Amino acid sequence: METTNIINQIGNTPLIKLKQVSELTGCNIYGKAEYFNPGESVKDRAALYIVKEAFEKKKIERGGIIVEGTAGNTGIGLAVVCKEFGLNLKIVIPNTQSIEKKDTLKKLGAELIEVEAVPYSNPKNYIKQSKKIAEELSKKHKFGVVWGNQFDNIVNTKAHIETTANEIWSQTAGKVDGFTCAVGTGGTLAGVSIGLKNKNKDIKIALSDPMGSSLYSYVKHNKLESKGNSITEGIGTGRITKNFEKAIIDDAFQTDDVEALKIIYDLIEKQNIILGGSSGINIAGAVKLAKKLGKGKTIVTILCDDGRRYASKIFNKEFLKSKNLPIPKWL
Repeated sequence: METTNIINQIGNTPLIKLKQVSELTGCNIYGKAEYFNPGESVKDRAALYIVKEAFEKKKIERGGIIVEGTAGNTGIGLAVVCKEFGLNLKIVIPNTQSIEKKDTLKKLGAELIEVEAVPYSNPKNYIKQSKKIAEELSKKHKFGVVWGNQFDNIVNTKAHIETTANEIWSQTAGKVDGFTCAVGTGGTLAGVSIGLKNKNKDIKIALSDPMGSSLYSYVKHNKLESKGNSITEGIGTGRITKNFEKAIIDDAFQTDDVEALKIIYDLIEKQNIILGGSSGINIAGAVKLAKKLGKGKTIVTILCDDGRRYASKIFNKEFLKSKNLPIPKWL
């Protein structure tokens, strides 16, 4: 399983101090800059572990196929990794995802199957369709076919226990007081929560949830109930995945798109950092956690991906206007 340097660039991303929100709260709030990964998102970590495990368990060999249902970023991570390992990639993606992500997937050589965006309970949900396609292909493909299954494949959690959590601990010299992030698959929150609490059980872990997701209600009231909606992609869900089941969570916060986008636009103006909407949800959660823990604490969150991946939405005046969302004066 020889690989070139690009695989070795996954992980060890920098920790960046977020000046405005740190000053606002009197805490040290840091973002793990996951857009420095080769596929420009946090999902590269899970993608690498999914493929490596498939090889280690001899489920696949060069020339085989990975099939995955994804809102985009895991697909992009898999495309980068599959290219290095000589694998083909089929991606089943909801047709609501940004044109930028879909174009990137195509440029990286993935075959895209666009499907209608329907709830998980519907048999035509993109995740269920990806599983079915993988099962059909595996009957006739001699090099192996693997369904990535990022939502319920707990190697996703393992990736973050072994990499993200250890990096945060090391980069803060063990002085981290709290961690928060949103959930798509649940792998990041589960892995980081387990990894950090193994080192210090007093570190507070919080879920940052967008509107329209049921997880805030689940953590707070043990009920899967949702209200509102969000333009953020890849986060928020109405079910408990095998990865999320493992998360050790102390608290939960919910944020709407208006608050998240204001943070995103402010970061562009003040720190020249361009992030996607999910990072806005995460930073808003970090602010809420910081205020709850009190001044002088160190809080870490995830800066999931580059905002240019969503330019047709969050930097599109007409789109923002149609959703009654804030429009930055420089747009």
